[in-house]
Amino acid sequence: MMEDKDRVCPVMEENEVDVQIRHSKSQLQACTNTPTWSNGQCILSVSSCSALNPRFNLSLCRAKLESDGFQIPETDLEAPLKTALELPSVRRYMVFNSAFFQFIMAPVLYMVVWCSVFSTLHMYIPVSDGWVLCLCVSLVSILFTSGIIFVLHCNNKKINMNLDVRLIQVNERLVKHKVLVAVTDWVQNCSGNMQLHFVYWDISLCLRALTEALEEHSFVENDIQNILRKKMSHLTLTTEVKVSDPEAGVSQEQTPLLGQEVTGGSTSSSQQEAAKVTTSCSLIPDASLPPHAKAYQLLMTYSAAYVKLLVSNRLSAVSLHHHHHRRSQTSHCTVAPLCLCQYIRNKILR
Repeated sequence: MMEDKDRVCPVMEENEVDVQIRHSKSQLQACTNTPTWSNGQCILSVSSCSALNPRFNLSLCRAKLESDGFQIPETDLEAPLKTALELPSVRRYMVFNSAFFQFIMAPVLYMVVWCSVFSTLHMYIPVSDGWVLCLCVSLVSILFTSGIIFVLHCNNKKINMNLDVRLIQVNERLVKHKVLVAVTDWVQNCSGNMQLHFVYWDISLCLRALTEALEEHSFVENDIQNILRKKMSHLTLTTEVKVSDPEAGVSQEQTPLLGQEVTGGSTSSSQQEAAKVTTSCSLIPDASLPPHAKAYQLLMTYSAAYVKLLVSNRLSAVSLHHHHHRRSQTSHCTVAPLCLCQYIRNKILR
């Protein structure tokens, strides 16, 4: 009997070990199947349905994000994106400010400038050789048109008041799920390609680094505030606010960066319309805010503009020079030379 018991015990121990090994293998396989994301990786890119009527299939976006493991409720994704991008005035702006519209208008502008310059020079400057006049007019027209296109291209690298700013509150909701969103457009195969990009971003590291940077300059807080006023003076929104606003007593740390007019629908009652006044809302962080709140507001304000440059591969051209002087700083993005907090420090806090 003792020999039988001794023989049975090792068998039971081996069975328990096998079960533990299978359980650990199943857990390891489950972990390897779940995708690991790093800051700056594009999760999803969705093209607009039409270049003349830019709309995005937000339900499809939410379904694809769920398939990638991002459980984002409708109130944090579809509702704010519809409010920010599907207004008729916003869609008109997206059409007339798109790269495809500029691509069409470039030859039209060239022809208008060429005809204007040619008719003016032909009236006041007599030239015996017509080809010389045509050559000079063509050169002037090319230079003028190229200058206009260059100015528009440089403006696209800056924060856009009609798109990037409207996406601030969208990113305020999505950043809780470690996602940031932006809208980009360019010309591809002689057709407009406007896309909505969802990028993975864990803001905790950038928030900590930018907060520490602001705390280090706390002894020159007035200088920092003057720099913010200089760099962000054009970021002013005109909104309608109720006269008897119940949120007047709420601190700025707890309120959204933008007013309810940007994210909510306008009321139709004439009495409520009469109780509203037009005010200007500045996106400059208030001087009374603590460094943590200032850092969060700056990160949210420039989140869409940064993602737009990141997915368009234009971020290196913006701040690559400053990056060489800051190699010692740790970047929180593996796919770009600068992360979000470094972009803000180089573009805003300098």
